[in-house]
Amino acid sequence: MYRNAKNVGYYMIGPDSTDQLFDLMRPVREANPDSPAIWFIDHFFTNHALVERLNILEWDMRVFVDTSEEPTCESVDKYTEQVKHFLNGRKACALLAFGGGSTMDTCKCVGNLLTNPGKAADYQGWDLVKNPAPYKIAVPTLSGTGSESSRTGIMTNHEKMLKLGMNSDFSLFDQVVLDPRLAETVPRNQYFYTGIDTFMHCFESLTGNYRNKVVDTFAEKSLELSEKIFLSDDMMSPDNRELLMIASYNGGQAAGFVGIVHPLSAGLGVVLGIHHGMANCYALSVLEEFYPKPYEVFMKMMEKQKIDLPKGICKNLTDKQYDALYEASIVHEKPLMNRLGEDYKKILTKEKVIDLFKKM
Repeated sequence: MYRNAKNVGYYMIGPDSTDQLFDLMRPVREANPDSPAIWFIDHFFTNHALVERLNILEWDMRVFVDTSEEPTCESVDKYTEQVKHFLNGRKACALLAFGGGSTMDTCKCVGNLLTNPGKAADYQGWDLVKNPAPYKIAVPTLSGTGSESSRTGIMTNHEKMLKLGMNSDFSLFDQVVLDPRLAETVPRNQYFYTGIDTFMHCFESLTGNYRNKVVDTFAEKSLELSEKIFLSDDMMSPDNRELLMIASYNGGQAAGFVGIVHPLSAGLGVVLGIHHGMANCYALSVLEEFYPKPYEVFMKMMEKQKIDLPKGICKNLTDKQYDALYEASIVHEKPLMNRLGEDYKKILTKEKVIDLFKKM
């Protein structure tokens, strides 16, 4: 059986392309004159001048997403209830996400819950969402996660100690606006940790067992761009900010099955609350035996960009915490099988996984 793949409906790229949001929204508003738009905005932009450029109407709703922690099933349910209360039986003409991966994932997941019954945890997995979400637009202010072009919204389920996506064609954005000027003021470390996610999921895709020639093409080009950006003298130059947006967008379309990095990263996120990009870096830093070439390139990138990755994050943990790290990592069967095959548990024994965490 071949998969019938769906991508983002439309995209726009260029400096100050955000200024065209009003024009992009006009047909949607005219078709739904009594329906407000719901804006999901990274809480960093609370009272920020950039928000005024978005032409938010007075009857729209602003939802400032707390991105100090990554999305959880609980946070998605909370934002869903807030939006439903605001709508009070009305339909939203559109949902818009202005921020990084956490903001975009929140927007996607809430969108699905507005048209499907139940809670966020009910839809963690593949193709569990049955009804289309409202029209959605993404305006990423950070690049790397690929959330703007992927079919998943990642959430942590603390009850099940699981980090897993709401993976559905209905999660895809209908319109993406890529404005490289929005990343001008991102702190260097955050720019690197977020941007490097493209490099991570693309090399994992290309070294896996579940391959697709179209996905490979996206991944190969994104990998090429990532190396060009992060091995350059200035990863944050205007040209590189635009290239990273392209790499992230293409990489999001290549982010299907990953490998060992993302499960270990998920374990760090669930148990220790470490954000995804940095957790990926910690994971790859101890996986040279599985990914020798990507490890070598990654270490060169870190050195070139003068990025510090402090050691000792898993120092002095309890046995219970190490057990939790193992369980929260090994549960990701598909990516681990993608890289290691069906006998992955014989390779990644509990002792082996805990030893990897101790090396961090």
